[in-house]
Amino acid sequence: MPSGFKVVHWVLLRVPGSFLTTMIPVGHTVRSILLIQTQRVLASTSRKQYAQMALRDRQSSRDQGRTNSREHDRGVLEDVLAITRDVHPQHTRKWFEELEPLGMASGAFGIRAQTDMHRDYLRRTCLDAFNDALRDVTGQLLAVRFLGPNDAWDSPVTTVKKNAKDSIASKAPAQAATVAPKPDPSVDGTTTQEQPETATPKASDTNIWADEAGISANELQSRSSTPIVHASSERARLDTSGALPINPDYAFDDFVIGPNNRLAHAASVAVSENPGYAYNPLFIHGGVGLGKTHLLQAICLKITQENPDINLHYVSCDGFMTQFMSAVQSGQMAEFRHTFRDVDLLVIDDIHFLAKRDRTQEEFFHTFNALYQANKQIILSSDASPEEIPDLEERLVSRFMWGLVAKVERPGFETRIEILKRKAEARGLTLPEPVITEIAHYIDTNIRELEGAITKLQIYANVEKRPIDLDLARDALGEEFAAAVSAQGTGPTIGRIITEISGYYSVKRTELLGKRRHKSIALPRQVGMYLARKYTRHSLEEVGAHFGGRDHTTVMHAVKTITTRSKEDESLHSDVLAIESRLRVGNNNEASNYA
Repeated sequence: MPSGFKVVHWVLLRVPGSFLTTMIPVGHTVRSILLIQTQRVLASTSRKQYAQMALRDRQSSRDQGRTNSREHDRGVLEDVLAITRDVHPQHTRKWFEELEPLGMASGAFGIRAQTDMHRDYLRRTCLDAFNDALRDVTGQLLAVRFLGPNDAWDSPVTTVKKNAKDSIASKAPAQAATVAPKPDPSVDGTTTQEQPETATPKASDTNIWADEAGISANELQSRSSTPIVHASSERARLDTSGALPINPDYAFDDFVIGPNNRLAHAASVAVSENPGYAYNPLFIHGGVGLGKTHLLQAICLKITQENPDINLHYVSCDGFMTQFMSAVQSGQMAEFRHTFRDVDLLVIDDIHFLAKRDRTQEEFFHTFNALYQANKQIILSSDASPEEIPDLEERLVSRFMWGLVAKVERPGFETRIEILKRKAEARGLTLPEPVITEIAHYIDTNIRELEGAITKLQIYANVEKRPIDLDLARDALGEEFAAAVSAQGTGPTIGRIITEISGYYSVKRTELLGKRRHKSIALPRQVGMYLARKYTRHSLEEVGAHFGGRDHTTVMHAVKTITTRSKEDESLHSDVLAIESRLRVGNNNEASNYA
């Protein structure tokens, strides 16, 4: 070995997880060199682990953003519902709790309903109320869009901040209007038209809303630049065929059964289970606000739920007449007949308006025959029975009575109590038993007045910030209700008035309620209508229904005639005073004895 050289031991360093090719001398520097090489290997491993961790963090962040987005949308909807309950209690329903928020897209906040009928009810009844509440919550000019279970919806973007009073002052985006360029008429010869403006948020503010939504600023910017959906476009989605909307609250489960409506309810259930064969036609009649429309819509709801593809047409008699006259004028009778004859189920409300409509009666006669011969179900409702509808052709009267004619009468006391409970529960309202009892006792005319009393109570309680009790009910429902509660009201009923008139003028009750117009019958009938309007709270339509199903204009004419003539005719004035004195005394259930 040459001089000047010394033996140096070399070793191959092996670091766990890697082989190093560097040969290093064993000596005092080995420890430092080993540390350096180990740090290099660990650094390479850490970068891989960090990249994996960062990927997992981004995925977790996106998932958390989606969760936060859904929670935020739910919070917006809950605030909208809270405002709606306070400001528009008459529109509030318990099933609102089942609505699903979809977020914001194209300037609209999506809300999905349970069924298409719930969606249509919201569009027709609650659109303005929800829009106002949404703008109060978000502080932006957004619009609500209601969707059914199968309606498509754009990928939702979380709405802007709630509690807008704070956000408007500090973070709300200032809307910068951008106008699309106008076409040059010299190029294509078209008329220059100003394009609609589109509101676009500033970039700095977009980041604020994007952070809260849990999405990228670019995504929010692109979706926010889409023109907003206005209420008018949402209403344009409604059915324009002239068909009546079906209220999802009018199901059989929500109908209160009592002695006054048991037959009509049983017949309606039978028809819904076997349309076209059970009772065809089904004719339901009774006074105003007694549940006829509820039964008609309950049939429609059940049939459509069990057979969604059924061709059903539900329309008012006025709608039938309007479409018929329009078809005649426009020469589109083929389309009209297709609408009303090529159906599986035809439901017409208030068929008594066919009276005195000769050409319309002729057309409906042929429509009825076409459907009946094809075993298609026909359901009709009226304020009077078929034979009591004035000026209705005999051939129609006989056909209306081919199936089953069922009458709905005024609900009894127990039925009214249950109706009040059901109506209050549907609105998420709890009424004390004393309040329910008093309202049911003194509002005995029809269901609509009971529901109106609940609406007044709910609004009055919200405005006054008071719990609902008997004192509040007296304040909300007015002096008349309070006086009735205090004095145990003893006003005459229409039945009592008719009995007194019949006895005073020696006219049979059947003649008084019949169609004869002889003076000896017409005058007592007019006096009866006059007294019914004076001493009861019945509407014109209800008084007319009690007096043989007459039109409200007939009642108006009778009241005006007796008011005028009693001032000029001393004999008539004396007769009216005599009957009034009899009505103030005696038993409400028995007629007075005239000398």
